[in-house]
Amino acid sequence: MNDPGFTEEQKLYLEGFTSGFEIAKKYRGLPGLTGPASASSSVTTGTAGPEAIHINAQNRFLAAGKQLVTEEKAKRERHPLDRWDEFLKRAEAGEFPKGTDVFCTKFFGLFYVAPAQDSYMCRLRLPNGILNVHQLRGVADLAERFGGGYSHVTTRANLQVREISARDGPAFLMGLYELGIVNRGAGADNIRNITGSPTTGIDPQEFIDTFPLTRALHHYILNHRELYGLPRKFNIAFDGGGRISVLEDTNDIGFAAVRIPEGKTVPPGVYFRVQLGGITGHKDFARDAGVVITPEQCIPVAAAIVRVFIDRGDRTDRTRARMKYVLDHIGIEEYLKETEKYLGYALPRIPLNDCEHPPAAQRNAHIGFHPQKQTEMFYVGVALPVGKLTVAQMRGLADIAERFGSGTIRLTVWQNLLISDIRAADIDAVKQAIESLGLHWSASSIRAGLIACTGSTGCKFSAANTKYHAERIAEHIEQRIVFDQPVNIHLTGCHHSCAQHYIGDIGLLACKVSLDDEQEVEGYHLYAGGGYGSDRHLAVEIRRNIPAGEAPEVIERLLHVYLANRRDQNESFAEFSRRHTAEELAHYTVTEPAALPRGVAAG
Repeated sequence: MNDPGFTEEQKLYLEGFTSGFEIAKKYRGLPGLTGPASASSSVTTGTAGPEAIHINAQNRFLAAGKQLVTEEKAKRERHPLDRWDEFLKRAEAGEFPKGTDVFCTKFFGLFYVAPAQDSYMCRLRLPNGILNVHQLRGVADLAERFGGGYSHVTTRANLQVREISARDGPAFLMGLYELGIVNRGAGADNIRNITGSPTTGIDPQEFIDTFPLTRALHHYILNHRELYGLPRKFNIAFDGGGRISVLEDTNDIGFAAVRIPEGKTVPPGVYFRVQLGGITGHKDFARDAGVVITPEQCIPVAAAIVRVFIDRGDRTDRTRARMKYVLDHIGIEEYLKETEKYLGYALPRIPLNDCEHPPAAQRNAHIGFHPQKQTEMFYVGVALPVGKLTVAQMRGLADIAERFGSGTIRLTVWQNLLISDIRAADIDAVKQAIESLGLHWSASSIRAGLIACTGSTGCKFSAANTKYHAERIAEHIEQRIVFDQPVNIHLTGCHHSCAQHYIGDIGLLACKVSLDDEQEVEGYHLYAGGGYGSDRHLAVEIRRNIPAGEAPEVIERLLHVYLANRRDQNESFAEFSRRHTAEELAHYTVTEPAALPRGVAAG
């Protein structure tokens, strides 16, 4: 670590590796260099290899007379990553997986999405949501050759490609590997794509660049087999304090950058506060754990937290097999003690008020042109229609990033992307180039905050065509209302809440609605008042069973009432919603008082 030939980034990687190596040795029951000889010797007794921690966790449930769920039995029988040969044989025969093989194939990042589509969807792994133009062009080529000719930007700052045939599954994966995109564990019971601040390294207000950390953790996961096959999926995010929120408080582990001033119990500098157990689909934000860690500690601490989840997570009930429920059962302090056993050292407890926090994220900083911390340089946020990109648009964006930027594409959790490092003199040319692709560099307040999950065209769980309905809502509102305040509208197709309807200003949860003639149509339950970050709040349900065709007008009425009755131009929709009861808000969606002007344009 003292070799002056190492860069700061290389030192970070090496320190993370060394700490992780110590945890791994403790995990396997080997003596470590520091701390207790083994934090988990009782866990691994009688079972060897990386899967020991999982097998023994399952054994404890079996010893208590409980029944493992089907997915746990499949993982116990044979590790899903050892099923490559069966995968190739099915492809040769042109067959998709059946039964538990559907679940196991997700470990390779391939989702058989029947009956929505009789094909695979492939989810990538792009740490921090960052890829280069060569990779974007390569994914476009693969999507054109083996998929449906398009990709979707997801709410984990990731890409997914659809309509891949059974025969083409292996070729698609091998094409990704050759691009340097390794997507093992992109689905099923694994740690999903590691997200980080999308403006990392270029943001004037950030405290720290998150990309070295997301990249290091990405590779740590890829190379630690025991971190696959968790009780359920697991999300991790790093917020470096930049302008664009990464929604770290909706993750199982959120690392939020803070500064510690002089005179505290730890040396001054930039640290991360640890947040645990976020899962807004289950109505819970991540809870502040009361500890701070250095950037060098992030990888080993994340690994130790995940290993505690492996030990303690429920293997008998999929609905309660998330980290939130472990915290509900044993509490944060007990969870931290178990984490510290793996680490071999104590984590410092620091009061929240002793930390300096970065400025609040800017709600529309992911759309349009914004100055970077580099002199005379700008990034542009490109608005994507509910996250969809054709292969022609993917190639066109790669050309723009290569010609006018540094060849970097940055995906965001808001289902759009950024192109960075644009010179001020090139802004007009970049605007024209983006528009020539049928895309735009600006958006109305509605489209800037419009989020929609895959929907029924590609997901068997979804009760509605969310992306189509999101577009119809945006078109309807844009023709009738002008805003001076951003309004986020989130449409999600099922209770899994991939589009996180609970944190939207307006949230829509898909359902089936029975009409008077007993016909069943797609529809939504309506929520209002959600928020995130410094304004975290779970939206409340205000109406149920709205037919999808009526949703645009229902939302229009609610927005008109907001504009006509807010206290002043600074009152957000969320603030307006929260000072009204759910019954009052529901009334506004049904009838609009005649005294209230229509089409109000505030500002």
